[in-house]
Amino acid sequence: MGYSILLWNMPEKHLLDCEILPVYIKSNISHVYVAGVKTVAEDGTETIEKIEIPLWQLTEPGKYKDVVKKTEKYLECKQTYASVKIDGLPCRAEAVNTSKQVYRFRKGEIIKILYKGKGQTPMSGSKPLPGEWYRVLTENGTQGWCFSYSLDLFQTDENGNMPENQVVDEEDKNDPYFESVLNKNWYPDSFKTLIDAGNIDLTTLNASYFFRIDTENEKVILNLSDIHESWKYNGFVRQDKKEYTLKDIPIKLFYKKEGYIIIRYTGQSGKPQDLDFVILNDSISEIVSAEKKRRSTAYSNIVSHGLKFSSSSYGTLTLSEDGSFRWTNYKLLVPTLIESSAKNMGTACVKYALSRSLSQSYDGVLTLKFEGMSSEVNFLYKMEQDGIRFEDASAASIKGNLIVSRSSSPVIIYFKVK
Repeated sequence: MGYSILLWNMPEKHLLDCEILPVYIKSNISHVYVAGVKTVAEDGTETIEKIEIPLWQLTEPGKYKDVVKKTEKYLECKQTYASVKIDGLPCRAEAVNTSKQVYRFRKGEIIKILYKGKGQTPMSGSKPLPGEWYRVLTENGTQGWCFSYSLDLFQTDENGNMPENQVVDEEDKNDPYFESVLNKNWYPDSFKTLIDAGNIDLTTLNASYFFRIDTENEKVILNLSDIHESWKYNGFVRQDKKEYTLKDIPIKLFYKKEGYIIIRYTGQSGKPQDLDFVILNDSISEIVSAEKKRRSTAYSNIVSHGLKFSSSSYGTLTLSEDGSFRWTNYKLLVPTLIESSAKNMGTACVKYALSRSLSQSYDGVLTLKFEGMSSEVNFLYKMEQDGIRFEDASAASIKGNLIVSRSSSPVIIYFKVK
């Protein structure tokens, strides 16, 4: 494909930033380039090893002479990195203090200084701040501009390793923040959002989706719907107060506050992703059990109110205690609500929950799944003295497992108990 400039040291491969590497393949699926690295055997034989390097870590491939010329602007800041002094420091799209923010740094975060730029000097009152504008690169691949006043610049050693004062290479057995993370199941923050809203989606709220550092069994587990990883736990390295790297594991851990951590996981794509985890007050199994009971009780209340319901315009609906139904003479609802391919039987259940505002006017949501029809049919319902009132919810607003607003022009059906 051409040649690229390495932007971030790879000491494990004896590579320093600013090195020019041949690039053979680009994978948009794995988000990596396959590049060539020269290796020398004990007998002096030189060979080219092909390795995968994340896309963000290399410049766009080009002709060799063009890349050599491009390297000149990077050389002044070769092996120059920085530690961020303050939490929330903005990284900007342009070298102007009012430019759009593309990223916000964490205190102690390590970034790569790519090259110096010219821009508008930030002011402190009527005085300009000392420093320079630099093009910078983060470990998650974000590039932007940052003024150096709030950065501590430093050089890596001849092998590309960070100096000892930037990475504390020792375990602190008494670290209270890290200790509070150990041997607990940490669940996705989205679970707490669902639970707090009463939005208990049984397809999403899975007790097996969690992060855990299990010191007793020496295991680290990260299991989500799209990530299934397990590693041997070999301890941690504290990089800054409340910031940790797990040894030999592609995970960084950020302790934000009690019951809340962020995991930065780098998968096979080479692109890091930040995952928010929390401690839940109640066990997921209890929450799921309570939700299943809510659904079962709601459906039982409907069938105890009546098993057969009749409407002069919309036919007869017969419900069974086992969750099956028959609906005859519903042709006025075809094809607006019920597809012409649907048979007059199927399964019924109470699946969705109502928002607080809707629960003032309705008892729940009945979901009907017709045989021969791919989609489900949902009705808001209200049980009345001699029957039940259905309101079509086909255009209702649904978030997860929660119906939050009605359809704008719903079909309303009144069934009498037969």
